[in-house]
Amino acid sequence: MIQMDTRLAKLARGGDRAAFAELVELYKDKIFHLAYRMLHNRHEAEEIAQETFLRVYTNLDRYDENQKFSTWIYRIGTNLCIDRLRKRKATFSLDAELNEGEGGDWYATLASPEETPDNQVVLSETQQQIRDSIETLPEKYKAVVILRYLQDLSLQEISDVLSMPVTTIKTRLHRGRDFLRKKLEKIL
Repeated sequence: MIQMDTRLAKLARGGDRAAFAELVELYKDKIFHLAYRMLHNRHEAEEIAQETFLRVYTNLDRYDENQKFSTWIYRIGTNLCIDRLRKRKATFSLDAELNEGEGGDWYATLASPEETPDNQVVLSETQQQIRDSIETLPEKYKAVVILRYLQDLSLQEISDVLSMPVTTIKTRLHRGRDFLRKKLEKIL
């Protein structure tokens, strides 16, 4: 039986805009959450989600219908996140004045560190500590842990998304869990 998203991708490839809109609706939250968990920045996550769907649309002719569509779109999203993390290394002074206004500095553009009321209700203290611990993981373990435990992908799907052997995924997952276990033993 052909999966619905594969069928929609086939229709979208043929020019059916409604089918592509359905694909966006199916995956927009999943891709946003993946990007947010990897980047920890809402604005960047939104940009990555948009860029992911733009790349999907422009490369639909490259999609292999024998592969799961979810694996293909997660690979695109994950690669864009990894690229963004690599480019993020640039530093600048928060005290530097903005070009646009008088007396304004970069501090004024920073988002408030306080959680929104919705997030305060949803996130428990333990969840936040786990999230913080995941954030401290080395990049190569972080992607695997997020895809496995926060996006619920199978080892094979993670292998397909990251273009690595399943054995490498298992090793990185094991080492990432060990890293988290040691970190959380100190906290919890």
